[in-house]
Amino acid sequence: MGVEEEYFLVDPLSREVVPRADEVVRGAAQDVGDLVSRELGRYQVETRTPPCGSFGELHAELRRLRGAVAAAARSAGARIAAVGTVPLGAPIPMPVSDGRRCAEQLRDYRRLVEEHVICAAHVHVSVPDQERAVLVSNHLRPWLPHLIALSANSPFFCGHDTGYASWRRMMWQRWPVSGPPPFFASLGAYESLLAVLTGSGTLPDRRTVFWDVRPSSRYPTIEVRAADVPVTAEESALLAVLVRALTVTALWAVERGDPGPEVCAELLRAACWRAARDGLRGAVMDPRTGLLAPAGDLVPSLLGHLGPALEETGDRATAVALLRRLAATGTGADRQRAVHARRGSLTDVVDALVALDPAVGLV
Repeated sequence: MGVEEEYFLVDPLSREVVPRADEVVRGAAQDVGDLVSRELGRYQVETRTPPCGSFGELHAELRRLRGAVAAAARSAGARIAAVGTVPLGAPIPMPVSDGRRCAEQLRDYRRLVEEHVICAAHVHVSVPDQERAVLVSNHLRPWLPHLIALSANSPFFCGHDTGYASWRRMMWQRWPVSGPPPFFASLGAYESLLAVLTGSGTLPDRRTVFWDVRPSSRYPTIEVRAADVPVTAEESALLAVLVRALTVTALWAVERGDPGPEVCAELLRAACWRAARDGLRGAVMDPRTGLLAPAGDLVPSLLGHLGPALEETGDRATAVALLRRLAATGTGADRQRAVHARRGSLTDVVDALVALDPAVGLV
């Protein structure tokens, strides 16, 4: 498994984002090489871990990468913030990075690109082949609301409380191919749809498939893209072990000949919306039935589904402990709002985010 994380670059005085990605990437690359890169906007940088086999290994890599980027940002007169949207400022239109791909996206998607001021975490888990990756996607679809709720970390945007735990989610799903993926009966069905989407000009290439789950176009993995970037490296590593356990559970079902549940697309979209709005505070919607349950049931239901896989990967004790802590302390969105309630200013929220050590939570 591996994780890609995106971070904002923030001016420590104004607390607004600053377009210093080129400087930060050059500085961090001296320590971590090509594991750090630019993102679509000049306010952002991205890191990607090498493949890791355990929670501890992945957590250490995430801390190392965050530390390298944070040090490079300080040298460039900035700070990094692991948060899904920008709490302060009005950074639109976003200055777009140089390069052919960014220019093509700006040409095709226009204002969508200039308003793409969001940061996410993408989890990769290795799978044997593309056919099974597509079928695994079917099995992961019903669990996307759980992942969205657990990772919610973007309640504020440009000086306002959005009323959502994950406003990044609302901004993300405006793209033409985004949100929960369709159910696919086979790899052939997946390839046929992609051929139509690329042939019509809706997608310039396969890398612009922005579904929450997709077979990676670059690696032999299934890629899950539903989460806000978590506040801490520890929470990113937890997200990854949960996604790996979901993938292992799905692979077992695929080996039994189970292609996955054909969950209604509209119910799944509604469940993801509710998870983005409420996070772990409120009710969660089961996309298979449309029924509501207390958010407190989310962690037990997830652990019940993943228990055997977490035992198989050796992650059960760690996952149980961290999920219980998350349920008690709240998501990144809850903790940001708590800072705002105590101190009364979004500048304090930004200060709390940029002051974090990779090993310490926002409390």
